[in-house]
Amino acid sequence: MQADHAAARPPVLTPAWLLAFAAGFASLQPLATDLIQPALPSIGSAFDVPVSSVQLTLTAFILTFGPWQLIAGPLADCFGRHPVAIGGVCTYVAASVLCTVAPSMDWLIAGRALQAVGACSCLVAARAMVRDELRPEVGARLLAASGTVLGVFALTAPLIGGLLLAAFGWRATFAAMLVLSALLASAALARLKETIAVPNPRALRIVPLVRAYAQVFGSPTWHAYAWPATFSYAGLFAFISGSSFVLIRVLGMSPIGAGLSFSFVVSGYVIGTLVCRRNVARHGLQRTMRGGALLQLIAGLAMAALALTGVRHPLALLVPHFFFIAAHGLIQPVSQAGSVARFAHSAGVATSALGLTMMLVAAAVGQWIGASFNGTVYPLALTIGACAVATAVSTWALVAKHGHIG
Repeated sequence: MQADHAAARPPVLTPAWLLAFAAGFASLQPLATDLIQPALPSIGSAFDVPVSSVQLTLTAFILTFGPWQLIAGPLADCFGRHPVAIGGVCTYVAASVLCTVAPSMDWLIAGRALQAVGACSCLVAARAMVRDELRPEVGARLLAASGTVLGVFALTAPLIGGLLLAAFGWRATFAAMLVLSALLASAALARLKETIAVPNPRALRIVPLVRAYAQVFGSPTWHAYAWPATFSYAGLFAFISGSSFVLIRVLGMSPIGAGLSFSFVVSGYVIGTLVCRRNVARHGLQRTMRGGALLQLIAGLAMAALALTGVRHPLALLVPHFFFIAAHGLIQPVSQAGSVARFAHSAGVATSALGLTMMLVAAAVGQWIGASFNGTVYPLALTIGACAVATAVSTWALVAKHGHIG
């Protein structure tokens, strides 16, 4: 494993541009999931399909996003971050066109899978760029700042999605993805520079690639930071997958009201990332992770307890999840920086391994939410509670023992 960091050479991107591209490329994933969140019931009605089929628009995205990282990471190590990012954002633009004009659910699902290829390529490149340019602690703070920008976007995305749905129908949400991704592609073509000092031409060869993944999956430090992020994201994705159906069909909210509710809980993520930046600077990576895990445990258990005691009000879901996602804002930037810190020459592979693990678990949880929907709050609330417990157990069991980065 390589523990040396990027401070040995001058950065090739200014901090402002590094932050802009890190936030912009990372935003393509939540853009594809958050903006359409209020429109999911309408998509089901438009194509006359059940809830489980509508969930495939999310599950197909996640199931493609996860495995594609096994390709995108080595590509970024072999050819550089720049071509992977440019190819990814252009793919996302094309996929958004397909989703906007999709004549059937099958075509929509295909477009969503192609969107995942583009978003995944960009996210892998962005995280590797941060690893190339910055030391872990500084990288975690920049990723937290990126998360703040991302959170502000995610804060408004469901509301915008609800307004677009009410005014123009569900296809307008995909048209908005097209416009925003095209603007990002234009900026990347004009300003993005290569950040990897020396590409690894052997990164795509089978034996070195298998060895690199074996090295990552054999690293206790990688596991210490990867599993809390995985379980925390699974709880977040459960809410993305199921909250619109619970809020609209079970608790009687309007699509715009559901969008506003989702914006409310996402504001917790913004707050969490702001606290993360301060906490990492003052207390380091490990203590920041443990604090986030404790907060998430309290929030998840509170949501489950309110459901089990028969409380049937939107706030019984929204307030606990506000704190759950605030904890995610503490956990996620630290996990991203810590999980790749020891892999100077295979940051793309380490990033891919983290993303694959997160996406596969999230896809399973999302499909479970769709399959278990029974007209009550129980599947959603209890699943999020279980994810909070898993986050806390994995953090306390692994981070204190293996989370030190020299």
